[in-house]
Amino acid sequence: MITTPSIIYSVLAYVANPGNNTVSIIDIETNLMTYNILVRSIPYRLAITPDGMRIYVTNYGDLTISVIDTIANAVTATIFTEGNPSGLAITPDGTHIYVTNEDNNTISVIDIATNTVIATVYVGTTPNEVAITPDGKYTYVTNAGSDDVSVINTNTNKVISTISVGYKPSGVAITPDGNHAYVTNKFSDNVSVINTAINKVISTIFVGYKPSGIVITPDGMYAYVTNSGSNNISVITTATNTVTATVSVGDAPSGIAVTPNGTHVYVTNEFSDNVSVINTATNTVTSTIDIESDSFPIRILIKKVM
Repeated sequence: MITTPSIIYSVLAYVANPGNNTVSIIDIETNLMTYNILVRSIPYRLAITPDGMRIYVTNYGDLTISVIDTIANAVTATIFTEGNPSGLAITPDGTHIYVTNEDNNTISVIDIATNTVIATVYVGTTPNEVAITPDGKYTYVTNAGSDDVSVINTNTNKVISTISVGYKPSGVAITPDGNHAYVTNKFSDNVSVINTAINKVISTIFVGYKPSGIVITPDGMYAYVTNSGSNNISVITTATNTVTATVSVGDAPSGIAVTPNGTHVYVTNEFSDNVSVINTATNTVTSTIDIESDSFPIRILIKKVM
């Protein structure tokens, strides 16, 4: 009898460290840092292609994006952008990247096949983070300088709506069904909930001090918010848009990511040089992973590998 070998999956986390210009790799099975990849000046945000083969890293310090091959764990290309690159997101079909350029109030649209900028979109002042709807039709951009969110039609690369939110919007995440966008407002200490069908704020949720990063669980039931000023995480139940738990973590939590099965959330603590691991069933910290001293880990993403 011939049997088919079982497929073994593992999960890795990638952490951007502006303090030492590296991207660290964490093995989530062991919760240990296993490797550092040297990129360019001040790595800031990360995004991964749908096939998991490449990670794109914005280097805030030298107007570039590093392209990491996740098999070789090495930088294989460098893309030059039009301004200080900050946030980035990849379309669900894996064909384009949308990158925020803080110093010239634009979005660079990059063709992944050629790693070249094919379009420039003017948005609000000091664009920061970016998220794309699951159907790939719209891109939501937080503009920290103009306190609003720009909505871009990805077919035309035109801004179709501008939504006023709180003071200094930072992070943005879209629910798996695409019906809502959640925006952290860093200096309002709250989160704006946008109905994406009408592009209007339908709820405002007060969280901790200086909310920054945000992630939504794969089932869409919860949003986890990093509060960099109060060193904790607010857990929002999306059905009621209320905070139902608060989790203490390290110093200046910023980046946040959830495992593919939704069982754990990983949080970068910028001034503690470590990562907190939260069990989402109990909303307690179950592990702390050390990153190198003075690395200032700022953002994190998680990928499943086979």
